[in-house]
Parts: sequence; C-alpha cells; structure tokens
Amino acid sequence: MVHNRKIQQIADEVEKVIVGKRDVVTVLLIALLSGGHVLVEDVPGTGKTTLATAIGRSAGMVSRRAQFTPDVTASDITGFTMFNRETGNFEYRSGLVMTNILLADEINRATPKTQSALLEAMEEQTVTVDGITHRLPAPFMVIATQNELGYVGTFPLPEAQLDRFMMKISMGYPTVEQEVGIIATRQKNDPLEMLIPACTKEDVLAAKEEVKDTNIEPSVYRYIVEIVAGTRNHPAVELGASPRASLALMRAAQSYAFLNSRAYVVPEDVLRMTPYILPHRIRLTQEAKVKHIDVMDVLRDVIKTVKPPFTRGN
Repeated sequence: MVHNRKIQQIADEVEKVIVGKRDVVTVLLIALLSGGHVLVEDVPGTGKTTLATAIGRSAGMVSRRAQFTPDVTASDITGFTMFNRETGNFEYRSGLVMTNILLADEINRATPKTQSALLEAMEEQTVTVDGITHRLPAPFMVIATQNELGYVGTFPLPEAQLDRFMMKISMGYPTVEQEVGIIATRQKNDPLEMLIPACTKEDVLAAKEEVKDTNIEPSVYRYIVEIVAGTRNHPAVELGASPRASLALMRAAQSYAFLNSRAYVVPEDVLRMTPYILPHRIRLTQEAKVKHIDVMDVLRDVIKTVKPPFTRGN
C-alpha cells in the first residue's frame, strides 16, 4: 500500500507542530480519506487552527482560512457574481470554499445564515450562485473550529449542519512535558513555516480510491446500522443518529482499516470510530440531562445490546 505510507507520512510531518496528538491527527486523516468534514471543539489556545493549517500544508493541498465573525456574509464563503463592464457579462468571483481544505475558524461566531452557506458545499461539493452551480476542487474538506458553547457571541450550530460533519473531536490540553516542548520549539521559529509536503494532492485522491476498495462483509454492514439505529430507540434519546451517520461510520471504518494496512473492515474498526461519528448527532431528553446521563453512556448501552459479527481478523 504505497499510498498508505504516504498518508502516514502526513501524520509524521504534522507531529512536528502538533505535539503528542497523534490520535487527533489520525482522525483528521481518516476524515480526509473518507470525504468527510471535522468539527473541532475546545477552549481557545489549544492548537485547533494550527492543526488544520498543518494538515493542509503536509498534504500538499491548497488551504484557506475563514475567520468567522457576525459580519461575515454568505457571499464571502460561496462567492458572488459581478458585472464586467468590459465584456458586458456577469462573472463569478470565487469565495473561500474554492480550495482543498477550508479552515472555518470559530464557525459558531457567524450568523446562522452564513453558517448555512456551507451546507451545499459540504454535502454536494458544489456551490450555487445566482442559479449557476460551480464545482469545488477535489479533494475538498472543511475543518471547522468552535469554542465551547456558552461563550459570549456564539450561535449554536443547528442539527442539520452538525449532521454534515462526519466527526467531532476535541484537542484537549497538552501535558506539562508536551507544553514545555511546544514553547521550546517556538523560541526562535514557527515550526509551521518549516513544514514540507509529505505527498501531493494526487496521492491523496489515489488513497481515497484505494479506501473505497476496502472490503466490508454484509454482517458488518448490519452491525453498523444496528448500532446507529439503536441510538434512535434508547429511552434517554430525543433525537437519534440519521442514516447519514451509518454512511459516515462505514466510510470511517474503511479508512481506519486502510491506515492499519488491512484490505477489510472488522467490527473493532467500527467501534474505534463510533465515539467520533455518533455523539454530536444525538440529542438527549431533558429528563436524561437532569439525571446526568451523557451521550457516551447511551453509546455504551447501545453497543452492549448489539452483537458483533464474526469476521476475518477476529
């Protein structure tokens, strides 16, 4: 698996900047290989923006950063048409989405109208402006960061937009030793400026095609669906995961198997990806919140009730 090794090299390069977060970097690469988008939620200053930028540079792709504020408009994101007096025609002026990796920084500080401008781009890989559809570059990935809800000036993402994010992750604070390493490497230079591409955009596209060939047995398909469907039937759940979550879980499991040099998916791959794919798609009942039941409690209950299939590799 030549392209497998090249994708792993991206993670090696990113680790020069993001210290001690190999698992987080791997999750982002899984989303990239799966054609998904990632929402990174954490307190300010934990490296969310640096992580997204490092992924883009190390993968040899074009990346753009959109700093979301209440005055950012939808046309800033999607682009707009402008009348050209010289040609007498209306011409499309591209927005920030015309890139390979869009870093949507602090997305929950933008208004709901601007947030929704990303929906078509995230789902269809296109944008429609004044009735004309424009295809985005391939690959295309949104890495959105948001501060934890409750901060002044934030607008919670609606369920429809949360469902478009394949994964939701948290960086977390580094250990004392890791933080010492972070400040030491930044005494004279910014390690981000020293990153070199570990592969090309074409390598990423080729790896994505290889991931699609990762075999999944029918019993594993059913295992995925039964886990997702179980979130809809749990008594503590008001809104369960959608069929889009089943697709996301399948694709993530394929990518995880690919990164582990396997040509087939096993149930453990599904379980590894579940904590990243499902929690942000589940809304608990008010009664469950009062009882201090959290989403991970629900997922543990669901997984216990679903019998894993016997597959190769078990």
